[in-house]
Amino acid sequence: MTSRSRASHVPQQDYLPRVVDTELDELLPGVAAIAIEGAKAVGKTATAIRRGRTIYRLDVGAQLEIAQADPERLVTGERPVLIDEWQRLPEAWDAVRRAVDADPSPGQFLLTGSATPSARPAHSGAGRIVTVRMRPMSLAERGVGRPSVSLGGLLAGSRGPISGTTDVNLELYAQEIVASGFPGIRPLVDRSLRSQLDGYVDRIVERDVPELGYAIRNPAAMKRWLTAYAASISTTASLESIRDAATAGENRKPAKQTTQPYRDVLERLWVLDPVPAWLPTRNRLSRLAAPPKHQLVDPALAARLLGLGVGALLDGRGVAPASPRDGSFLGRLFESLVALSVRIYAQAAEARVMHLRTWAGEREVDLIIERDDQRVLAMEVKLGATVSDREVRHLRWLRDEIGDDLLDAVVITTGPEAYRRSDGIGVVPAALLGP
Repeated sequence: MTSRSRASHVPQQDYLPRVVDTELDELLPGVAAIAIEGAKAVGKTATAIRRGRTIYRLDVGAQLEIAQADPERLVTGERPVLIDEWQRLPEAWDAVRRAVDADPSPGQFLLTGSATPSARPAHSGAGRIVTVRMRPMSLAERGVGRPSVSLGGLLAGSRGPISGTTDVNLELYAQEIVASGFPGIRPLVDRSLRSQLDGYVDRIVERDVPELGYAIRNPAAMKRWLTAYAASISTTASLESIRDAATAGENRKPAKQTTQPYRDVLERLWVLDPVPAWLPTRNRLSRLAAPPKHQLVDPALAARLLGLGVGALLDGRGVAPASPRDGSFLGRLFESLVALSVRIYAQAAEARVMHLRTWAGEREVDLIIERDDQRVLAMEVKLGATVSDREVRHLRWLRDEIGDDLLDAVVITTGPEAYRRSDGIGVVPAALLGP
């Protein structure tokens, strides 16, 4: 645990720039401590280590043992100090908070965490430690297409012209779903890729969950529940229906209190990444439903849990839709891929991502991106290459309902070209959308 030069951490040619890099570069000169948090393998350490001068890696047994004996050691050394996998020693959080209380100078500490620990820090760190979420790679970060439409620009609300073309087609999107956005996994192919994704899930159930203090008596049951959750991706299916799907064929269904911890601990590991419902306060929309829309941290995990490769997805084999209105499973995975990218771009623009659905399901909008002033950008996600009037009816309805509070409305597609329809609604291929 010694001080090192920044250049020695990650070779420049091996690092793929991330959208969050800009966010961190903007924050570091102004805040004392930043916690980069997200699921394992999203690239937190590679991103943080490029900025740290002193590095403490708590996933290394010897270093963790030393830190347990003397947590205050973690706040010594040349700044910025990086504490990697801080959740393994929750006292690290409080040590940083106290150090910032004593000296609030900016750019002092970086923490990375892959879970919310069972033993929560004594204090939240509010006002001292800024939390930044990191997710798997977006389409733009993967180099899929050349974005010509900025989500930040759409959020500006000018409703100006949009344009651009791409040769990314449905098969390539299916390949990206299966390949994943985990930087260390996506270069793999075929059996190596499948094995790594299987191993990711196995480590979650068999190691990461117990490390958080959850005694899972039946790991196979938890994996079945996670598989059933994956089958409900991009829907608002009830947790009871997920539980029933996970225990199909069993006469006795587990009690709610048996399966509820599955969701809780998997959210704490950021493996589940549900999109919350939009419940606006400044307009008169009524009858909105509150359930979140189910998402995993990466749609590749859903495809792998269900044993679906590119060919099966394109052929429509495998999972039946949760309900007819939820569409094909490939369509739901495509929505999940788009939602992943949009959440990354929205975070860079300091906006929040939600979904809209009325109680009876007669009106729904796949993604609502809300600025701090509560004005919104609305997005529908369609698997097809073309957009009909029927497919924009919910966007038109929302525009009529909230008026000027709607900054813009677009449909994200698998088509070749970005343009505006005559009704002003944008059509944007997923590969052309960027931050």
